[in-house]
Amino acid sequence: MTSGPIRRAQLIAPFGVGAMIVVRDGTSLISCGLDHWYQREDGSSCDDLTQFMFSEWRLQRLLRVDHFRLPPDYRGWNQSHDVPNRFLTVPFLRFPQWHYCTFCGFLTKLPMTMHGRQMCPQCNDKKQNNVLVQVPFVAMCEHGHIQDFPWVEWAHETANPTCGGHLKLVATGGATLSGQRVKCSCGANRSLANITTGPDASGTYLSRHLDCPDRPYLCQGQRPWLGLDQDEPCGLPLKGSLRSAANVYYSQVRSAIYLPISDSSALSDLITLLEGPPFSTVIKLLLQVGQDIDPKTIRGQQPDLLKEFSDEQIAAAIKIMTTKEKAGLSTEISEIEDDDQETSFRRAEFNVLRTERNEEHLRISLASLDEYKEDVNKYFSRVMLVEKLRETRALVGFTRIFSENGRGIDSLKSLMWRSVPEESDVWLPAYIVYGEGIYLELDENRLVQWMKTSGEKIEKRLAPLIKHYSEIQQGRHLKNRPLGPRFVLMHTLAHILMNRLVFECGYGSASLRERLYISDNPKAPMAGMLIYTAAGDSEGTMGGLVRMGKPGYLEPMVRRALEAAQWCSADPVCMEMGNSGGQGPDSCNLAACHNCALVPETACEEFNRFLDRALVVGDMVNPSIGYFKQ
Repeated sequence: MTSGPIRRAQLIAPFGVGAMIVVRDGTSLISCGLDHWYQREDGSSCDDLTQFMFSEWRLQRLLRVDHFRLPPDYRGWNQSHDVPNRFLTVPFLRFPQWHYCTFCGFLTKLPMTMHGRQMCPQCNDKKQNNVLVQVPFVAMCEHGHIQDFPWVEWAHETANPTCGGHLKLVATGGATLSGQRVKCSCGANRSLANITTGPDASGTYLSRHLDCPDRPYLCQGQRPWLGLDQDEPCGLPLKGSLRSAANVYYSQVRSAIYLPISDSSALSDLITLLEGPPFSTVIKLLLQVGQDIDPKTIRGQQPDLLKEFSDEQIAAAIKIMTTKEKAGLSTEISEIEDDDQETSFRRAEFNVLRTERNEEHLRISLASLDEYKEDVNKYFSRVMLVEKLRETRALVGFTRIFSENGRGIDSLKSLMWRSVPEESDVWLPAYIVYGEGIYLELDENRLVQWMKTSGEKIEKRLAPLIKHYSEIQQGRHLKNRPLGPRFVLMHTLAHILMNRLVFECGYGSASLRERLYISDNPKAPMAGMLIYTAAGDSEGTMGGLVRMGKPGYLEPMVRRALEAAQWCSADPVCMEMGNSGGQGPDSCNLAACHNCALVPETACEEFNRFLDRALVVGDMVNPSIGYFKQ
């Protein structure tokens, strides 16, 4: 049987629905849709689904779902028979289906449901035992569809081949794709050169050159992760790719920091308790049948858990949950009329993170600026030590080829379902992590003065970056971004500090993350950043990051980070690239490279784009252009 272990968090990213993974026996599998999660291999359903259900009220409303579910954990024979939900697995299918023999080149197609390794039939006839392995190539389109590479069509240079001969995949020497050829027993053969080229304005090489130029070979809309016969109309250019390429799958994850639904600490803890099973199941059932929810009924489910709360508190908590009221926070959000949905979502976190809190899932303490030296209190207006936070990360969908393709949330969600549930019962897989962080906020007056003083120079410097993003934005239908000096400065500063914190506090470079709170709205500007780390353990992390935010630790860390940013080991080339038009992904970086300002892509909200050291520390020609040079 083809099987293998996988972490629950990995089923959100990077091996969510539609992603490929290689298990221990070398078989490449594709993660199946959500329709058959929480089932056993014999088809039986789980015993108690409520063990995996949970709520995150802000994220539910943003993504328009009823609830979230933790990926199932495997409970095997070593578990007691009284333990529910034993032997649950997540379904995977064999993909790609085409296999070849590395010894003789024999190429054949096997079923997606086949288990284990298969032997080469031609070598077997010669009394030789050679295993068939999956081909290293697939074909995909920008809308997320993926299919086997069209071997028969490519070899015969037609979209409708009639030949029934046997194929071979052979290597003729060389390290490029031109050294790989697919041959048919009828005599047809063709090189794989350039199959990964594109897409561009004219399409892809595969679509333009498989058949006649006036008959492009387009995507068939196949969705193998949803079953054998799942396809839909598409018609986009089809791009060949190595199945291990990084752009074959991009998880689209949306996350939210836990915020209290009420200003009352006790009421907030009670709501958190009621949002989980078994209370959430009873409340939802009573709402569906239209009955009033009596606090005594809720208390009867688990009286020991609710003994600290009065009936009045339970009634108030239920009212907030059922009417979707957001006491305290709702007023602050609704006052900012010019905010878009994403900015409004972040502003709620911004308003909470800059205040002291002491709750089960959110503990924040204020660090007095008077205790910091000039390295900090001159440029920052607020430092908050986030001793504990809870983050929910939900898988919304995925993209291929590009990390963004302009598709909305509903379109992304539909990729993960063969039969999309009713709107009232839509759910998404999600994972909860706990951690700690440092919240930093730049001094707004100094920031405005910096943009006013160096405005013309900054505008001229950022012009190539904005131009490059505008070009790809039109081609890929990407969302608008506030690519102004405030955004680029904050984003680059977060990267510089993360790179320094890796050395100072001992966390791995991929363990730290950024979360930016930026708005140029003059009525309610934002210039905050949260640098944090989080893990799946319920106790979170060990406090090393919070310690680095305290007086006496933060100042030397910031000083060393800025000193390192002044001279990159790739300078003067790195800084000159910023002056000459840009570098990095889509040329959307200026003075920023792997030696100075880039971080692991999982740590960055923008895939390592929109960075420029010059706005932080200045460049060699205009040192005053840097915020910290003022």
